[in-house]
Formats: sequence, C-alpha cells, structure tokens
Amino acid sequence: MSDHHHDHEHTEPPSELELRVKALESLLVEKKLVDPAGLDAIVDAYENRIGPRNGAAVVARAWEDPEFKKRLLSSESTAAIAELGFSGLQGEDMAVVENTPTVHNLIVCTLCSCYPWPLLGLPPSWYKSAPYRSRAVIDPRGVLKEMGVEIPAHKEIRVWDSTAETRYLVLPERPGGTDGWGENHLAELVTRDSMIGVGFPKDAEWNHC
Repeated sequence: MSDHHHDHEHTEPPSELELRVKALESLLVEKKLVDPAGLDAIVDAYENRIGPRNGAAVVARAWEDPEFKKRLLSSESTAAIAELGFSGLQGEDMAVVENTPTVHNLIVCTLCSCYPWPLLGLPPSWYKSAPYRSRAVIDPRGVLKEMGVEIPAHKEIRVWDSTAETRYLVLPERPGGTDGWGENHLAELVTRDSMIGVGFPKDAEWNHC
C-alpha cells in the first residue's frame, strides 16, 4: 500500500440524490411527520455509536491477536474484517494502516467522501467538508492541531486518500496499562476519530473502577 497525495482542491456540488433527500426531509418536517430532533438523534447514533462499534471490535481483535493483526495489515485486510462479520457496500476493499511511535496516519477522501460505512457508520459532516478534504493533504499537521491532536515534530504523518476502489482504516496504538484486558473491554477505548486518524483511543484510566 502507498499513500496518495493530492495538492488540488476538488469541490463538488451536492448530488441529485442528496438534494432529493434534503427536499424530502424538509417536506416531512414541514408536515410535522418527523421530529427534527429525533432525526438528528438517529443520525448521531449511527454516526457516533452504532457504526464505530464495528470498527472498534476489529481494532480490539488486532490488539489482542497477533495473527489477526498480521492479516489485517496485509493484502488480506478485507477478508480478515469479514471474519468478524463486517463487510458489504462501502467496505468491499479495505486497507488498514497502523499508527506506531514514529508514524501517525490520517484518512481523507479528496474527491468526495468515500468512507468505510460497515466499520464506522455514517461519515461525520466535517469529513465531507471541502476544507478538511483539501487541507488534510496540504497541511495535515495543522489540521490535526486545530482538531486538538498534537503530533510531535519527529513523528511522520502519512495521509491516505480513500477512493471508490479502496477505503482505509487506521489501527491506532494500543493504550498502555491494558495488558490482560479482554477484547470487549479494549473496544470501549477505541474512538471513531482514532480510526480516522484525527483522534486517539481513550486511555486505560477512562473507565477504571
């Protein structure tokens, strides 16, 4: 696998499908057939909770199972993920890149908003925005800093450009102090943002009792 760098901005207007969905949503709200707050809650659940749990399970398995991790980081990424039951539309061809003490990976889709839906759910609005899509490849360190992620100067940042053919997932570094933890416990530490590269997993003290 190799990183793909683009130094141009490519902004597209909303697709016809997106415009139709927005029009339908507006009509349903106007006729009081749907509650905007309820709709937002559903979107939030799929964007931040239900979807990312799948990716978290994959990361936790890789942290615990060296053989699985080896296959996950190889050309067998898609097959390894499918073993856990996560596959399908928007996740047919996956590639996984690992964060290490010397490398930090960042995922973007410069041309549109290709995203591994089976693993991460709905893409967040900022991921689809033109500023993120263009600046992430031009000034990744600056973008990460604005999002609250400080990457030391000595650490390399690799930007991976998702396409219709290949979607990327970051395997974040395992937090210290988690030896002996089971996969379910480890998965609770994995955040959606850490699997995109704009955040880190929670630390071991996050839910320590």
